Amino acid sequence: MTAGAFRTGTVAIVGRPNVGKSTLLNRLVGAHVSITSRKAQTTRHRILGIRTEPSAQLVFVDTPGYQTRFANALNRAMNRAVTGTLAGVDALVLVVEATGWDERDDAVLALLPPGVPAVLALNKADRVKDRAKLARLLADCAARHAFAALVPVSAEKGTQVEALVGELARLLPEGEPAYEPDALTDRSERFLAAELVREKLFRLLGDELPYTTAVLIEKFEQEGQLRRVAASIVVDRPGHKGIVIGEQGATLKRIGTEARVAMEALFGGKVFLELWVKVKSGWADDEAVVRQWGHG
Repeated sequence: MTAGAFRTGTVAIVGRPNVGKSTLLNRLVGAHVSITSRKAQTTRHRILGIRTEPSAQLVFVDTPGYQTRFANALNRAMNRAVTGTLAGVDALVLVVEATGWDERDDAVLALLPPGVPAVLALNKADRVKDRAKLARLLADCAARHAFAALVPVSAEKGTQVEALVGELARLLPEGEPAYEPDALTDRSERFLAAELVREKLFRLLGDELPYTTAVLIEKFEQEGQLRRVAASIVVDRPGHKGIVIGEQGATLKRIGTEARVAMEALFGGKVFLELWVKVKSGWADDEAVVRQWGHG
């Protein structure tokens, strides 16, 4: 590789559910392109985030957490998104929690394709105060795979993220940038709007609703800097509809307000948002509906 040459390539971010992949992607890109919550399996789609440096363009792909415990149509589609993403990438980031390696990490490690360089990001390392314990965990991870680098990070605080970018950039091939320097994602605003509503829904009601709750955009119109968005929140049971709406509509109003504020921050303009709640029982077990709603 020529010294000083521009490098560009695709980097897949993989890991078991709820290890902080989406938080890491947002930190790497510097924008809220992938939704986050404490609820496992928040990410359902392949989310692409772009970071352009003076000497490299890194195209990150956030994937759903690889699921080994459930096998409905939605989870099968999400697992296909993970395995499909790994084909043809230039490098990988395996995200593992600094609390320790567990058997679910083994399942993800087994997916890593041979010949593709991988960097281990030990996330939430700031929560481990015992440096000797952290060193032992890094040694344990190094013994499990020939990682190109092992980087303790805090995606939430941004600690060591620049070091992670540096390690990844050197693994990429020479090439011209694939996207404009100011591009952040390949996803449409319509898609991002649905994701932001789902994020606020899960953040507010994550313990009360199944992760299969979905958001469908019924209308997305732009008039200058104003965006008019109408969305349906789809729940699995009639009882869940009342939970989402809340007493006198208070919960739905809060979800809408927080989602609107997030959209305005991301889109850089005013947003008029309308929300409805619908019931469609069993959709996550219906292969046709899962595909129709964009889950592979």
